[in-house]
Amino acid sequence: LEISSLSEKDILVLRLDLTDRSSHEAATNSVLKHFGKIDVLVNNGGRSQRSLFVDTNLDVYSAIMELNYLGTISLTKHVLNHMIQRKKGKIVTVSSVMGIMGAPLASGYCASKHALQGFFNSLRTELTDYPEISIINICPGPVQSKIIQNVFTENLAKSIENSGDQSHKMPTDRCVRLTLVSTANDLKEAWISDHPYLAVCYLWQYAPTWAWWLMNRMGKRRIQNFKSGVVSLFLSSL
Repeated sequence: LEISSLSEKDILVLRLDLTDRSSHEAATNSVLKHFGKIDVLVNNGGRSQRSLFVDTNLDVYSAIMELNYLGTISLTKHVLNHMIQRKKGKIVTVSSVMGIMGAPLASGYCASKHALQGFFNSLRTELTDYPEISIINICPGPVQSKIIQNVFTENLAKSIENSGDQSHKMPTDRCVRLTLVSTANDLKEAWISDHPYLAVCYLWQYAPTWAWWLMNRMGKRRIQNFKSGVVSLFLSSL
């Protein structure tokens, strides 16, 4: 309100729990009642992970999928019904470069982002009769945020002790700007990251054998650092 020409009626803030799927229809209806339409849905809720699979309880994986994957597609389903009626809209999902590669200490997080990539790429093919409904996947690398402070660990009751330095990560405002540019231009998928993380994405896409070799080397070092309590800069919070 302070930096734009918007008025109070142009803004509606609703509390939302992605894991409470029974509330998503009512939330969608509240937005429609206030604004009359939904032009853009940005799916940007989720939690990351930092733990080894062999040490991690399975209920952690269930919680990751419930939040990152099922919660996202549940909200999408209710909003999409409205967009199909209008035959217009944009669904933007913040995935991750972890949705197109794998990395140690993040097996559940990677799985949830791979699931989102597969779902929305499939959904796009189901909407060919609605060319003005865009499905846009945003894949950020490390971005300055509080995602590390809130990661899943080996059990649901444990929080992370050392979140590490964030200065090497992309500033949040730059990531947001590039996301908006991608959305305005209806890009099906956008990788938003600095090097060397972006270079690894290209390796994973076009030279996977080299990517596996590199990830094995970097992953071994990262696991060693993790076990010794050292926060690794490389792939610290993709």
